[in-house]
Amino acid sequence: MKPPVVTTLLPARNAESTVARAVESLLEGTLREIRVLAVDDGSTDGTRAVLERLAARDARVEVLDGEGRGLVAALNLALSHATSPYVARMDADDEALPRRLEASVEALEADPDLGGVGTSVELFREDQPVSPSMRDYAAWLNGLTTSEKLHRERFVESPICHPSVCLRREAVVAAGGWEHGDFPEDYNLWLKLIDRGHRMRNLPEVLLRWRDSTGRLTRTDPRYAHKRFIWVKARYLARSREVAGRPLTVWGTGPGGLILTRFLLAEGARVERFIDVHPRKVGTRIHGIPVYAPESLGAPPEDTHLIAAVGVRGIRDEIREALTSRGWREGEHFTCAA
Repeated sequence: MKPPVVTTLLPARNAESTVARAVESLLEGTLREIRVLAVDDGSTDGTRAVLERLAARDARVEVLDGEGRGLVAALNLALSHATSPYVARMDADDEALPRRLEASVEALEADPDLGGVGTSVELFREDQPVSPSMRDYAAWLNGLTTSEKLHRERFVESPICHPSVCLRREAVVAAGGWEHGDFPEDYNLWLKLIDRGHRMRNLPEVLLRWRDSTGRLTRTDPRYAHKRFIWVKARYLARSREVAGRPLTVWGTGPGGLILTRFLLAEGARVERFIDVHPRKVGTRIHGIPVYAPESLGAPPEDTHLIAAVGVRGIRDEIREALTSRGWREGEHFTCAA
């Protein structure tokens, strides 16, 4: 068997009914030089037996024992066993389309500055329609097909679908792998890699069928609560090239904007004013910070930076239009963070 070009890290817990198809979809792909490290993470159903049958049939599959220590530990265990130049992710209830790994490796080999790529995704459910919010999120992800777009949007939401990603192994290892804590490990890793100078993007081709199940960790685990996403944003936003050391204006005094502001202040950032359209807020102070109307914004500032933090659907584009019409440039004068 040829040495693997890419190793797929696939944690599984109580996934007896779906894990065989997930693994088989990788094995059936157009890239043959692969390895699948399937981590049985404390399953109490037939998951381990399914994985062992797959490993007996195909030498490219290896089963590891995650001992029920959780997703992050399972990923780092599999990473420690990987030797290929690239490592990919896969969940035990998703389905890779045939060119997924081949197209990802092609993109990484064509551009040495890329630390990793995700793919466009197709959401599916078998019990009910996919929610409108998830459809909107997938459409947004699928549009981040250049590193410039992804970099611009990285503080809006997690810009890569975790089970679609393929990464340079040495970049992930140098970054310390997946980090354990009360925050989303995938979003943290993307921001960490970008902070370390790696570019990332999503491939325009739909190459993963992504299951939107009721029991997904993003719906059930407190690490993925909205507040914890905002904390990760603030952690990297405060030290980003755009923001670090500059006084800040935050556009938005709703719950999301105030939580982000609190976390930014905790990271040592200086928030000097708010912008809000609500007439009852304009002219007041919130947490000692004055609130101004958008009309107070003039020409692009030389020494400050504005963070747009209004999470209402459609408002981000309105703020962008309002600022760019005044000559403000995104990434230089302002950053969208909602």
